Amino acid sequence: MLLNSEHFVELFSAARGRQEPVEFVTKACYPDDHDELVYVANEEDEFINRMFEQHLGFINRVAALDRYHFTYIPSLAVRLKDEDVLRYADPSMAEGYVPNAVGNDFLLKDLLNADDRVKFKHGIVCIKNRLNYSAFSASGGRVYSFVNLFFPLSSDSEKSLARQLLELLFILRYSAELDDRQSFSCGNPMYSIDDDRMRDDGNIADDHFNSQLDGESIGDLIREIRERVEKLRQRGLAASVLDELLHPEGRLSQMVITKDFRIILPDYHDMEIKMEPLVKAVYLLFLKHPEGIRFKELPGYREELSGIYLKLKPNGLTDKAKSSIEDVTNPLLNSINEKCARIRGAFVGQFDNYLAKYYYIDGRRGEPKKIALARELIVWE
Repeated sequence: MLLNSEHFVELFSAARGRQEPVEFVTKACYPDDHDELVYVANEEDEFINRMFEQHLGFINRVAALDRYHFTYIPSLAVRLKDEDVLRYADPSMAEGYVPNAVGNDFLLKDLLNADDRVKFKHGIVCIKNRLNYSAFSASGGRVYSFVNLFFPLSSDSEKSLARQLLELLFILRYSAELDDRQSFSCGNPMYSIDDDRMRDDGNIADDHFNSQLDGESIGDLIREIRERVEKLRQRGLAASVLDELLHPEGRLSQMVITKDFRIILPDYHDMEIKMEPLVKAVYLLFLKHPEGIRFKELPGYREELSGIYLKLKPNGLTDKAKSSIEDVTNPLLNSINEKCARIRGAFVGQFDNYLAKYYYIDGRRGEPKKIALARELIVWE
């Protein structure tokens, strides 16, 4: 059924009389997804559970019209038990590991005041992450908390659950009071180039380097890697739920460079990181220089890079290979950035960036680019 103007008048009238949302104050700042709506309950209601289990897809198609997304945590937890997803988040995970269960009370553990739990019998939390400075600890120090919004739901109401959800969406869409309040971003901004700061100093490659130190971007990864990462990486609340399921320790694997120059991560079930010869040669060059290399100094490493490439391709340097090596060591070209993006893709295509960032080449503009992995974890056979 399509909603006409009369329906909107009726909805607006009902929404104005609806109970005001309750502030849901947490110690946790949830991952960036301010359009996420999460069902929360401190006790189970079979009728509400059945509604979300059977109709979540339809509910989200309606919510998507207002750019919102409903999350029903038990269904999310089942999806996050996919072996590929789990292995991407924790590549050291033991075979046959069974994740913990997560229920509709997942967010309640993060309440700033545990006694507030009784307020939230059944309802929808709209994640806003508004930073709250007002609380103080017993020692007088400032306590930071985050304000979200809780809309009660009831299967005993004279209004259907569908009507209650529509009213909630209507309020979020048209309430200026909610829209005008500032939200706090928990994510890091994507690194970008400010055109006004571009320098004409003969170091174009460095100016265009997409550093990940201020927040990860996958936009420059080759298509097949980008699609894999988007499929396996979890965003919004799903990322928090996955962390709860796994409790990953962030254990870094030793990296072994074999005699035939394969890159093996033995603590990640002997995972092999594969790269094309010139891309791998660039990686090995930076691996041999823990102090890092400034892009403007790359011409001075051309001979060393050629030597590494010859070890990977012992049949000799073709004219095409010589040209490619000249390009990748030319700071006036973007070739080195393309190779660094492929190196990063080789790692983040296999496991999440919170671990992968220690293995690929990174650094700030104007500074040496280096591989952060501790040298005691690197073994050359």
